[in-house]
Amino acid sequence: GAQQGVIRAEIERDNRVLQIDLEINATKTNRARLNGNPTRSQREILGACQVVYFSPEDLDLVRGEPGTRRDFLDRLLITRAPRLAGVITDYERVVKQRNALLKTRASTSALVPWNEQLIKFGAQLTAERISLIEALNPWVAQNYANLNETKPASISYKCSTERVSNNTDENTKVLTKRLEEVAYQEIERGVSLIGPHRDDLHLQLGDFPAKGYASHGESWSMAISLRIGSFNLLKAEGSEPILILDDVFAELDTSRRVQLMSATQIAEQTIITAAVESDLPGELLTKKYYVTPGAVKKGKS
Repeated sequence: GAQQGVIRAEIERDNRVLQIDLEINATKTNRARLNGNPTRSQREILGACQVVYFSPEDLDLVRGEPGTRRDFLDRLLITRAPRLAGVITDYERVVKQRNALLKTRASTSALVPWNEQLIKFGAQLTAERISLIEALNPWVAQNYANLNETKPASISYKCSTERVSNNTDENTKVLTKRLEEVAYQEIERGVSLIGPHRDDLHLQLGDFPAKGYASHGESWSMAISLRIGSFNLLKAEGSEPILILDDVFAELDTSRRVQLMSATQIAEQTIITAAVESDLPGELLTKKYYVTPGAVKKGKS
């Protein structure tokens, strides 16, 4: 097989045409280019091409680990505000280097410059996540109710520190205080214990957390509500995100299929994939393509 493949797309956004190149390598790191220029992080593509992507793996948003939900939040953050890609990348770099220093049992004085960086980027990232959740929560609640579920759904921010908010200055004070309190504990354990890398998106159904209490059907309803709610939020803010439904219809019952289909009615562009053609909702299809070994063929519309 080939050692390299390139996917190229032209995206029109804000009356500008952007060219995106994704280079997939068999033996090297995959690379991305935006208008011919290498991206600092592949996350930058999320801001250039606004996409809401729903797949069977999204059940992990409800049942999986906190990292999956943090990634969901951060990807949506970048899709809304591309400038935040740099903030997230800088924060992750600081945590990685700070952890490496902690593993050497460094002194508290040696940690000071890294503490300052963690506080700077961490306070901003926390504020942005909370602002996003506050904007997204009504859409999630409404979409969940539309699925005829009996328990009300809500989302909130579960933080490793107390009293955080959507205000960066307030978060700066809280992070500064907490880092001072856990300084020796961090050195002893060799890991950063405080910051948004330890936080979680809390999903609530009625009086109970969705994780551990939601049924299989309720978990699917929550996953759908998170994704379609994201789509609704972006559209309400003036964007026209591409909606991608990746092999999900076979997993859903009739009511949940209908809810997904309702989103496609207001989407500017929808891409639906399926391993079996009969799983696709025929009334939605306008152009069909078949992926075969080594080729993509256009089918009858």
